[in-house]
Amino acid sequence: MDNLYEISKKVAGELIEKAKLKKGQIVVIGCSTSEVVGDPIGTNSNPQAAEELFRGFKEVFDLHGIYMAAQCCEHLNRAIVTVKEAVPGKDIVNVIPQSKAGGSFATLAYQEFTNPVVVEDIKADAGLDIGGTLIGMHLKKVAVPLKLSINHIGNAFLIAARTRSKFIGGERAIYDERLM
Repeated sequence: MDNLYEISKKVAGELIEKAKLKKGQIVVIGCSTSEVVGDPIGTNSNPQAAEELFRGFKEVFDLHGIYMAAQCCEHLNRAIVTVKEAVPGKDIVNVIPQSKAGGSFATLAYQEFTNPVVVEDIKADAGLDIGGTLIGMHLKKVAVPLKLSINHIGNAFLIAARTRSKFIGGERAIYDERLM
């Protein structure tokens, strides 16, 4: 677990670069710490792994002014923990994530964020799925997979995604490269 902090910093930096993320955008992170430590998802929530990963991600995303959103586990219907500033006008739900009902990563996010809130859903600009947590429901349309140099965190598979505007108009249409 010693290198989870450094790995998360590298992953966050690479995601920012490859997804061309900008200040004020949102990254959703689903993280099974059970999978990170080599156990089946939902069986061995690990606060220490969550802390190392969270610290690294938050450090890099904060430096770039990017909001982080932590996906809770299925026991909270994959609700999202983020900061109130990231979701102005969004309906907030009343729940405090716990290790066995929300997961260690989302629980830590709720404890560590300044002004934390929980919402039922979000439309993020990019995402990280650590251990098969199914973050797709929280990404804007259209999600595009990204290949990062790191494809595992601990024992968990890592899948990264960015989003782009929809293409419309068919083969004669011309597209704005800045929106890709």
